[in-house]
Amino acid sequence: MRQVFIDGPGRVRVIDAPEPVPPGRDGAVVAVEASAICGSDLHFFEGDLPSGEGFPIGHEFIGSVVAIGPDVRNFKVGDRVLTASVTGCGHCDGCATGDPVTCIHGPQVFGSGSLPGGQASSVAVPSADFQMLRIPDGVDDEAALLLTDNLGTGWAGAVRANIPPNGTVVVLGLGAVGLCAVRAALALGAGQVLAVDPVAGRRERARASGAIPVEGPTVEAVMAATGGRGADSVIDAVALDASLDAAFDCVRAGGTVSVVGVHNLDPYPLPILLGLFRNLSLSLVTAPVHQTWADLVPLVVSGTIRTDGIFTHRFALDEAQTAYEAVAARTADCIKVMLVS
Repeated sequence: MRQVFIDGPGRVRVIDAPEPVPPGRDGAVVAVEASAICGSDLHFFEGDLPSGEGFPIGHEFIGSVVAIGPDVRNFKVGDRVLTASVTGCGHCDGCATGDPVTCIHGPQVFGSGSLPGGQASSVAVPSADFQMLRIPDGVDDEAALLLTDNLGTGWAGAVRANIPPNGTVVVLGLGAVGLCAVRAALALGAGQVLAVDPVAGRRERARASGAIPVEGPTVEAVMAATGGRGADSVIDAVALDASLDAAFDCVRAGGTVSVVGVHNLDPYPLPILLGLFRNLSLSLVTAPVHQTWADLVPLVVSGTIRTDGIFTHRFALDEAQTAYEAVAARTADCIKVMLVS
C-alpha cells in the first residue's frame, strides 16, 4: 500500500508499506477513499512538534471496510465508514462515555507516531466497533471527513465556551476548525460571532458562514463591537501566545475562553491573577469526537450546520508534498485539502 510519511520539517513523502491486517480480534482494515490534512498535522510539518525519525501521518480519513476481526459486531466488509481521529481501548469506563481522552489505558491519535497514519491507501483500525461510524445517508465525503475531527472540535470548543443565549462569541483563527467553530456557535444560539484572522479572504469566508469579520488589533476591535464590555465567550482555534493573550484580554469578566488550537511545547505564561480577579473560566479542549456524532450527524443531515466551503482543494495522495505546502501557506483560497487515494 501507499502512505504519507513525514521525516522532518517541511518534508513528507509517499512510500510503499505492507498491507495492514486487523489489529486484534476487535480491529478492522479500512481501504481509504479520501483523507485530509488537519491544521495539527502542520505542527509536525513545520517543526513545532518533533517528528523524530519519522512516521506515517494523518488522522482524518474515510473509506470502506475490507477486513474485520472475529469480535467486530457492528460492521461488515463493504461498509463505508468514517473513523474518529482519537482512539481508546473501547472497553473501559472512560471509553464508555464516548470520550477516548478519558480511556484508562490512555488515548492515542492516528498518524502521530503510535498508530498508523490515515493519509494512506489502507489503515488498520483498532477497537472498530467503538472507533468507526457507518457514513449515514445524506452525509457527503466532505462532511464525513469533517466529522472525523474538525467539525467535532469546533462543536466541542463552542459547547465548552459556555455561550449564553444570544451571546457574543469571538473566534480567533479561521482555518477549518475556526470556520467549524463559527457555524457551531451560531447553531448553539450565539447572537453574534466576531471572526478574527489576519487573512482578509478567510474573514470573508466566515462572513459567508454568518459571522461578523473584525479588522485591526483584535482586542480594540472586539471592545468596540461590544461597547467596551468584551465577549461572553472566546474560542481560540490558533493557540499561539499572541492569540491566547488576545483571548484573555477581550473576554468579558465572568466569561469563558475555550482553546481548541494546538500550542507548541514552550510554556505559556498563563495570567492566573487576571483570570482570578475577573472570574474567568478556561477550557482546554480535545474533542470527544465519538460523543459529538449524536449531536452533529442530525444537524449535518438537516442542513442546520453546513459543511460546504471548507474543503477548497483536492490532490492525489502521491501529491502530498505539494498539498502540505499549499495548506501551510495559509492563503485565503486554500483552507482545507482532501487527499484522494
